[in-house]
Amino acid sequence: MPVKKSLFLSVIALATAACVTATVVALQASSPVSAATRAALPPGYQLVTLPNANVPNFQRRTVYCPSSKHVLGGGGEARGNGAILVGSFPTDDARGWIALGRQIGYNDVGISVFAICAD
Repeated sequence: MPVKKSLFLSVIALATAACVTATVVALQASSPVSAATRAALPPGYQLVTLPNANVPNFQRRTVYCPSSKHVLGGGGEARGNGAILVGSFPTDDARGWIALGRQIGYNDVGISVFAICAD
């Protein structure tokens, strides 16, 4: 199924655009998320993000869940003029999420990747 520039999950916050390391967001008691929402989430819920970075067209970017967790879902975003998200899918081992894209008229594209992880 072809996927255009889409985001398959709600992003709590994406603070940096140039960082190449993954950012892990864990919901804690001090989080602004309501207690009812927190209770509805699976045990050990974490949103792991790989912030935007320019990569060659069609190059995969992968973000992995912490070692004890598995991916429940995820998504990607292609950024740039004419950018298209070409693929967004879990890794074969269900430990992370992959996204790739292309940008018409350019040799590279900005790609961000998001993984929803839980125990």
